[in-house]
Amino acid sequence: MSTKNRSNNTKSESGNQTDPPSHDRGPEEKPLNGKEIKVVIESEQVPTLLYNVSDRVPIRLAIFFAFQQALIALSASLAVSSFVADVACASEFPDIKRDLLSTTLLMNGVTTLMMVTIGARLPLFQGAAADYVVPLLAMHMVNPDACKLPEELGVHPAFNSSNIEVTGISVESNASSLLIQQIKRDRALSKLQEFQGCLILVGIIHCLVGLTGAAGLLLKFIGPVTVVPAILLGGIFISRATTKFARIHWGLSFVTAATALAVSLYFGKRRMPCPAWSRKKGFYIFWYPFHQVFSILIGLLAGWAMSAIMTVSGVLTDDPSIPEYMARTDAQADIIARANWFKVPYPNQFGAPSFNMGVFIAFFIGTLTSILDSIGDYYACARTCNVPPPPRYAVNRGLAVEGFGSTLSGLLGCGHATTTYGGNIGAMGLTKVASRDVLIWTAFIYIVFGLVGKISAVFITIPLPVLGGVMIVMFGMFNGIALSNLQVISLSSTRNLAIIGTSLLVGLMVPYWLEMYPEALNTGNAYSDNIVKTIAANPILIGGVLAAFLDNTVPGTAEERGITAWQEPEKSNVIQKYSEGLEVYVPLLPTRWLSWRIMKYLPFCQYRPREDTNEED
Repeated sequence: MSTKNRSNNTKSESGNQTDPPSHDRGPEEKPLNGKEIKVVIESEQVPTLLYNVSDRVPIRLAIFFAFQQALIALSASLAVSSFVADVACASEFPDIKRDLLSTTLLMNGVTTLMMVTIGARLPLFQGAAADYVVPLLAMHMVNPDACKLPEELGVHPAFNSSNIEVTGISVESNASSLLIQQIKRDRALSKLQEFQGCLILVGIIHCLVGLTGAAGLLLKFIGPVTVVPAILLGGIFISRATTKFARIHWGLSFVTAATALAVSLYFGKRRMPCPAWSRKKGFYIFWYPFHQVFSILIGLLAGWAMSAIMTVSGVLTDDPSIPEYMARTDAQADIIARANWFKVPYPNQFGAPSFNMGVFIAFFIGTLTSILDSIGDYYACARTCNVPPPPRYAVNRGLAVEGFGSTLSGLLGCGHATTTYGGNIGAMGLTKVASRDVLIWTAFIYIVFGLVGKISAVFITIPLPVLGGVMIVMFGMFNGIALSNLQVISLSSTRNLAIIGTSLLVGLMVPYWLEMYPEALNTGNAYSDNIVKTIAANPILIGGVLAAFLDNTVPGTAEERGITAWQEPEKSNVIQKYSEGLEVYVPLLPTRWLSWRIMKYLPFCQYRPREDTNEED
């Protein structure tokens, strides 16, 4: 989702810091070719950074800042990976959950490295995309008993018949519990194989959108009035899945969420003393909003510590048959001992990819919202880094890399794609460090996380209600940031208010109708029923399509709809002086190649006439 408002706020809060003059290249330096570029800004003050996009950061500092960026995004990756395991009916299998998380962390690192080096070339972190999980949760809602076997549904006479066919496996009447577990495992792997195949296909489509420049066509018809209801419906819908984690122990979820909110909001404007040492100064104290930057991590550690105390003191049950057992810190402790030190995720690790039309439609909708999301984040990152708005070729190249990353995620079996994380953009505005070096180190850290199996195993042992408390804060912010996109539309327009309100209502109403009356939709064909229910149960699709239809058919100006603010952000009467110019977006290609005439026809490359390249030579 776009985090433009959030990024601006974090910058202003940290604006009273004194920046080293060696890195203040503000007003004197002109952008590429000496041209000034106009953009919409909120003040005439030129933001300064400790390290600009192209600056080289000392390795010690770069690694420290990289760990900060890695930890900020860790909770979101844990949440999305847990959702995938849940909808794939793999929650009972810690080894599958561990492999899913390892693959997720590895792909976070790989796609971030590609984005920073050959993609948009902005310091953008790529993490597990929740856009792809919401449609899967909707499918799960239509059939809440999808993960249960006939015996668990109480259909004993049928289950005790001579043979039962469950996902293609014959079950004897006297089937042992071991065989039943194997049936469940095969079913989970079958679902993950469907996720793999469909994700590969939508990843190719996503990549082609970037390579062909089709994103520009989408933006002509889809603006904030369409995107806000769609993303907000997804965030609201995730509350259902969050409840499944938090209900195991509401007290631990409350402690986790309350701690994160307190240190982030109530004490957000305060700075805390942090010890440091250098050769020049020796041991000294500096003041830094450490608690605000790591608020979610602090909340997670507080909830985890409380769970440990309650486990040791015997407050939590030790009966594995009771849901509260999953609130214990030792509920899944054995997975650490059984995990390999090193495990490399490989293609088809869960089996050969397969195809499911319902899953494909769900992922395709997630792809559309992810594309719009990422474009907004590109512009927000450019403003935070004090560089010109990204040109079309940079946007197209970034989308192509995200699509390629989605295809890789499908091949390795993540069950979700990757997308740009807005929280990391906000952290850059706060720390004043926007160097690509930091994100490259962040990528390497996540690659190590993904390859070292013990690390993923430790993350899996986080008590479920603690993870639920993290989700409350994280997806609560998700909803708030989605609403911040409304700042560029006219909220005094009855047209806009009616479209947004109606889309939200219908987007919530239709999935609820299917949940309450699943048999009301009957076409006479079970396969067709499944496809239609998958589409109708997706709140993002229902609300987003209705909002797009009304926004493009009801009369309204481009300014009123917010289209102008998204498509032409450079129009303003204020001249902005940038820290760096358009050269930050130049692809990593030999300079002479950019003068080739074919570059004119590649939407993802920059064409520069030969005289420009000669001047540089």
